[in-house]
Amino acid sequence: MTIERLGVIGGGAWGTALAQVAATGGRDTLLWAREPDVVTAINATHENPIFLPGQRLSPAIRATPDLVDLEACDAWLVVTPAQHMRATLAAGPPCGRPLILCAKGIEEASGLLLHQVALEACPGAQIAVLSGPTFAHEVAASLPTAVTLACEDAALGDALRNRIALPTFRTYATDDIAGAEVGGAVKNVLAIACGVVEGRRLGQNARAALIARGFAEMTRFGLAMGARRETLAGLSGFGDLVLTCSSTSSRNYSLGKGLGEGRSASDLMADRRTVAEGAFTAPVLHRLAQGKGIDMPIVAAVAALLAGEAGVDDVLESLLARPTRPEHY
Repeated sequence: MTIERLGVIGGGAWGTALAQVAATGGRDTLLWAREPDVVTAINATHENPIFLPGQRLSPAIRATPDLVDLEACDAWLVVTPAQHMRATLAAGPPCGRPLILCAKGIEEASGLLLHQVALEACPGAQIAVLSGPTFAHEVAASLPTAVTLACEDAALGDALRNRIALPTFRTYATDDIAGAEVGGAVKNVLAIACGVVEGRRLGQNARAALIARGFAEMTRFGLAMGARRETLAGLSGFGDLVLTCSSTSSRNYSLGKGLGEGRSASDLMADRRTVAEGAFTAPVLHRLAQGKGIDMPIVAAVAALLAGEAGVDDVLESLLARPTRPEHY
């Protein structure tokens, strides 16, 4: 199996960075973007000044506003926000090619993981998931990055890895799609919590504790969803968790930092051109955890905070007042 021409669905920072990876060496890459200004700028000046300013893009990237143009591609990197993926796939041409899902989240309305959403939108499609600790501006600048590519079909996974892997974009294989998706979804919610710690100036000790206990929550939930422990402990789980819980380059961490500083969730999200997926994932993740009887107190606290059901001091007090218990719980 050989995959040559890649289509990228989504012209935000991450979609543009992945198009840059795909176009390395002058390989033809088609990028679909919803925003006309993005399409014009990429084709005219080889830049995306709205979502990835200052980064020169490969001339091998061509942008289009028409989803139908993607029919000419051998595979699609689907990089739309999680909550819009179903509608975008439904609006495009027939999904008769492999889909590499690159968004991180859980569909709010259905509670489905994104590969399940994709299979409902495109029955019979071959699915892979690309996830890991990645800031778009670093990937676009060819700084060293390592990711997980999850695919149940080994031949397809090899073909996709052969197409996108670079010395500076190391791609590790697994067949654990659920594990790759759970890690990417849960870490966004935990990054909001770590941002709150930063905004409230609670210190590095508190953030480290939150990362460790958050990883325990991620693991409990992932195992219940059929993920494997080693996947959750890898790049797409623990690796991504450490990255997004440690830097304001993370949209979710920045959202949490604003909450910790006393700003409201509605104000913080009103002005954003980019999406903090954790804000949509938190309530559905909390609901799923409750339904499965999984103890996820940090996720519950973030969901309450975003819903305006509790203030920062209230959720901190409730977390700190929890009874002690064996660590490996």
